[in-house]
Amino acid sequence: CGKDTLLTFHHLIPRAMHRKTRFKKRFTRDQLNNGIMVCRHCHSGIHDLYDEKHLADQLNTLEKLRDDPAIKKHAAWVSRRR
Repeated sequence: CGKDTLLTFHHLIPRAMHRKTRFKKRFTRDQLNNGIMVCRHCHSGIHDLYDEKHLADQLNTLEKLRDDPAIKKHAAWVSRRR
């Protein structure tokens, strides 16, 4: 969103999925702990829009998050807020 505010850490593969055998087999420990820094409003929006399974399966890279239409729309909305 580009706002100048405090940032929070978003795991690209949500922590709730780290214990699942399917994810343990597909990703290394480092890959499971990869993440990005986002503002609180965007972070909340990501988790409001999608459940953890969808985030882990479909939106597990920064590029995929940036290209998602719903997240783009939410980030644009956040950027217009005070």
